[in-house]
Amino acid sequence: MSTLRDFLEEHTTLGQMEVDHLFRLAGDWQLIADLSFADLLLWVAVERPEPQPGSKLEFICVAQVRPTTAPTAYQDDSVGRVISGPEAAHLAIAHSQGRIWREGDPVWYGDTPARHEAIPVRRRDGVDVIAVVGRDTNLSTARTPSQLEMNYLTTADDLAQMVADGTFPAPRHPGETTSAPRVGDGLIRVDASGKVSYASPNAQSAYRRLGLAAHLVGEDLAAVTRRLIDDPVEGEAAGDRIQAALRGEAPPRKEVEARGAIVLQRALPLLPAGVPIGALVLVRDTTEVRRRDRELMTKDATIREIHHRVKNNLQTVAALLRLQARRVATADARAALEESVRRVASIAIVHETLAMSVDEAVEFDTIVDRVAAAAVEVAAPETKVHLRRASSFGILPAEVATPLAMVLNELLLNAVEHGFPGGGTDGEVVISAHRFRRQLHVSVADNGRGLPPSFDLDGADRLGLQIVRTLARGELRGSIEMRSRAGGGTEAVVVVPLNARR
Repeated sequence: MSTLRDFLEEHTTLGQMEVDHLFRLAGDWQLIADLSFADLLLWVAVERPEPQPGSKLEFICVAQVRPTTAPTAYQDDSVGRVISGPEAAHLAIAHSQGRIWREGDPVWYGDTPARHEAIPVRRRDGVDVIAVVGRDTNLSTARTPSQLEMNYLTTADDLAQMVADGTFPAPRHPGETTSAPRVGDGLIRVDASGKVSYASPNAQSAYRRLGLAAHLVGEDLAAVTRRLIDDPVEGEAAGDRIQAALRGEAPPRKEVEARGAIVLQRALPLLPAGVPIGALVLVRDTTEVRRRDRELMTKDATIREIHHRVKNNLQTVAALLRLQARRVATADARAALEESVRRVASIAIVHETLAMSVDEAVEFDTIVDRVAAAAVEVAAPETKVHLRRASSFGILPAEVATPLAMVLNELLLNAVEHGFPGGGTDGEVVISAHRFRRQLHVSVADNGRGLPPSFDLDGADRLGLQIVRTLARGELRGSIEMRSRAGGGTEAVVVVPLNARR
């Protein structure tokens, strides 16, 4: 399915600044749709390479949003629809004359009567109309509006005029949160003097959570907000943001906290025709959401601390085994202890990576590279073995990363020790991975001496291969295959399912 950018690139020659403005509009226009109780459709004029003389202007719908506060006028998606002639007359007038079009009789979409409006779209510093917003209201449930609905519609008209003026939406502040209160969360309308002229019931409830016992209507919202906030500095900043909106600025959305309650605020200037008439303040009670976020952050920090301590304990075990290996006189016993050190170290690498991760997933390439570097150290001194990773493993969950790190450790050690037993020639071991149908296919291939003719993985009695077989088929619930390569050497292939695991 084509995206907004695809449509704009294919059918228009709009510059990057115009495209960015339309993207900001599409990111913010749910607010206008909800206030208008109407569907919004974004139309752009189709630019033909060689337009025919006298041809009528065509418009294509490149984006659409439905209201959450009223029934939609469109059951079907209009994105991609091209209209012209009488059907697009209202769009053509708004596009050519640069004014909001509200004339005309209701139209019918099947059994649904609807009222058409057309709003020209300009950039903040531009004079040309770059698109048209169609505002289409379902009239099948028309009735006398309540006070809340009247305030919604009045505010929607102000924002529509700002779209036509190019002052809505404002550029987003760097680092500003992308979440924002919706119309139904709580709406406050402030007049030019800073006094509240209307507050929805949800907005009144949000301020009661902050500690306000009186009604908001008639109050100086900036002063009330400063007084309620626990932290004087934060309170002053919250009041300043409301006053900035009254001056015509678009301050960043922020959360305020008082008496254990947390409320997200967004202040928008109301500047129809460039005249500051007040501000729109949207609020949402996020107390419960933030409480859960803090619990999750605490749990995440605890989990990372556990991984850090496990890593430290494993490194201590590895150090003790290393000391023991130095005191053992028997070569076989020393080799067994050194292998145990490497196995414990490979698990410690995974926990070290998890201790620095924000979730129970790891960037596995780093682990592979560290395990490979450790495996090179066991190669015979007279043989130079190159280990390289040919592709990326991507991000893997912890329950896959730990056993897979051990499997790779054993396969690499097996390739280095038994594929190149000191023949004096340079060797190469290549590690690669690719994903296919929710499976991870991992290959460890070398150009060594290859497998003996009678080799049978299921019958192999070496501890390393037994570990590989057990982990691949048990912990990873996958498969393992070892085979000789046609050009010489050995290849081990591990297939790991990546579907939801229990």
